[in-house]
Order: sequence, then C-alpha cells, then structure tokens
Amino acid sequence: MSGDRVRGFPAFGRGGRRVRQFAASWWGRAWVRAMEETALDAEQLRKGRRYAYTGHVGSITVSPGRLAAPVYGDDGATYTTVVHVERLADAGWERLADEVAGSAGYLAALLDGEVPHDLVAAAGDAGVRLLPDLGDLQPECDCADFEFPCRHAAALCYQASWLLDADPFVLLLLRGRGRAELLAGLRRRGAAGSPATAPPEPAADGPVGVDAVAAYAGGLPA
Repeated sequence: MSGDRVRGFPAFGRGGRRVRQFAASWWGRAWVRAMEETALDAEQLRKGRRYAYTGHVGSITVSPGRLAAPVYGDDGATYTTVVHVERLADAGWERLADEVAGSAGYLAALLDGEVPHDLVAAAGDAGVRLLPDLGDLQPECDCADFEFPCRHAAALCYQASWLLDADPFVLLLLRGRGRAELLAGLRRRGAAGSPATAPPEPAADGPVGVDAVAAYAGGLPA
C-alpha cells in the first residue's frame, strides 16, 4: 500500500489528552457510541477507558478497514489488538465522491477538519453509510478475555476517537481510501467538466500522524 493508505500515529502516552470525556466532535461521539452500544460488559469499557488515559496503548496504525495497536495489560503482557471496520465498495466511493463534488462546501469542511452533518445525510440518502453503526466495529485481540469488546480493544477505540476528532480523513481511510486518493478522484471529476471546483493538490507528505497527536498533547488533570 502507498503511504497515503497506511498512517501511523505515535502513542499518546500516559495522560495523552486533557479531556473529561472521549470524542469532542459529533462524528467522534458516533464512533464511540457504535463501540459502546455493542459492548456486552460495562466493566470492560471502564477498564478500556482507564487504559486509554493511562498510556496502555502503543502506536496506532490505520489502514483501509483496519485499526491496530499493541495494548499493554496490567500483567505486563503485550496484546495485539485490531478493530476491523467495514470498507465501502467502489460503487459506494463513487456515490460519495459525487456528493462531495456537488458542493464545494463539503470538501472545504473536510479539509478544515470537519464532517458536515449534511454530507453524512446526503451520503446516507445515496446508500453510503460513512459513520459506523451498531455492529460495524469488529474487535480482535489475542488476550484471553471473551467479553465483547475486551478492555484492550475498547482502549484502542477510545483513543481512535481522538484521532477522528483531529482529522476526519482517518475515518475515510478506515472506510477504504486515503486523502490523496479521494482528492485525486475529485480532480478527475473536475477535469471531466464537473461543476464542482477541483480540489487542490495535497500537501507534501510530512511526519505521518504527528499532527493529530500533537493537537492533543498534554497531561491529565491531577
């Protein structure tokens, strides 16, 4: 895969963000809700929140349909934890690109780090579900816990909400396509005579993922 389709984010570490709750954005809250409403054990969620805040999650890798990180248990063991996300089919991406290309405001919002409610609604009307719903997040972990999700997968999902808050293109990558790939498709539409304004070329690649983590750097309240 190209660098645009695999993004790595350094570990948040202990006290990686000063918040009283997870997910400040409405789309980040939708992500958390999709995970929590699937949970079979509230205690695993509680432990997952503690793990997320106290640096138990290592560096996070995001790729199409896959969120992964090592998660460190209280017992000192390291667990390989993955959350699978359903990817959009090619036809779904074409319909989504049609919606984005139809309004310059949608693209401007995404590039500004926002997910417009209207875009999600319009995509849904076109049969494309952008935000995860009940059952869309499928955790996998090599720990011995049988609860769904285990504390390690819950911790990973909670930290992922911070990444989604900072950059909605993380959500789009999980659904199957990276930022450059989406923008290239929109430029092709512009070249073919679409009424939408062709988007700008993406900026040159920098340190992958550092922007999202830096945005939320800091310690927890004492």
